[in-house]
Order: sequence, then C-alpha cells, then structure tokens
Amino acid sequence: MRTGQAEIEQPGTRQAGTGQASAGQAGTETFLGAQEHAIAAAIDGLVAVAVRSGPRDISLTAASTLATLDRGGPCRLTDLAEIEGVAQPSMTTLVTGLERSGLAERRPSRADGRVVLVALTPAGADYLRTRRRARAAKLAGLISQLPAAQAAALADAVPAMVGLRDLDTQRRRAVRDSKAVRESEGATL
Repeated sequence: MRTGQAEIEQPGTRQAGTGQASAGQAGTETFLGAQEHAIAAAIDGLVAVAVRSGPRDISLTAASTLATLDRGGPCRLTDLAEIEGVAQPSMTTLVTGLERSGLAERRPSRADGRVVLVALTPAGADYLRTRRRARAAKLAGLISQLPAAQAAALADAVPAMVGLRDLDTQRRRAVRDSKAVRESEGATL
C-alpha cells in the first residue's frame, strides 16, 4: 500500500508488487496482502480507541451479545453462545445478568412455545444507543482534528466500513440459520 512516502511491508504478507507470499507464508492458502493488513491494523486501532472510550459497566461480550440481539432479533441462547464464541453455560450466566439489569429478557418463541428466545428490551436498545453515541462522539472529535483531505478520505470509506459491518452481521445470521436448519432436520428424522 502506498502511503505517500513508503511502501508498507508486513511480515507474512505478499511481497510488494509480486502478489506472492513471503517466506513466512509459503504454503499457506490464505494470507493478507500488505494493503489489507494495513487497513485491518488501522481499523483494529480505531476499535481499541472506541472500546476505551465506551462505558465499562458491562463486559465486551455482554455488549456484543446485546448488539447481536439488536441486529438480528430474538435468538436462542445456544445460538447466541455459538455466535459470540462462548460456552453455553457462560452465555446462560451472561444472559441472566443482562436480564437482572433489564437489558435483555427471555420469552417463548411464537413459532414453537417450547423454545425460549433471548430478546433485547427497550432499556437494552436505549443502552446500546447511548453506548454507540459515546463511541461515535469520541471518534468524531478525533476526526475533526484531521486534515481536511484525510477526513474526506474517511468519509469516502464509509460505505466500505458499513459493508464490513454488514458482512459480520451476515456471518452471525448464517451461524444462527445453519443451526436452525440442523435442528429442524434432526426433528424430522
């Protein structure tokens, strides 16, 4: 990636201009190019800024779980555990805490009364909005300090950043949907 001064090369990425893997990546099917690595590293740094600027009254996993419910709607506890990458007993404990805080609730599924879904409460939705506004305000303050050309470049990148977020939302939905299909197939056998 050209930064205006020098080409960025990261260990384990393509050799600049060759499209080939460096020695650290030989034989690996997937690898990031220097440009993708630089973008990912920059986004990771911004995520760290956003996380540090947010409230710390719940864990990051709890906040992520609320965001999953916000974007995807009510969900089985087992699906939430899989989506968030935690064990089901840990998710049970987390959801119980979110219920006690009034941020989430368990309710029967309309489609199958035997199934219990975890859902975001109005207070949970308000909490997420407040949390997102605080992070956005912190980042907006930093963006306002950038030179105009860099701020404009970020504005131009907004559709791509939204696309990245949407890809993750799709991934999370696919996990939920594939599990639902497996369970329904198991019920018909």
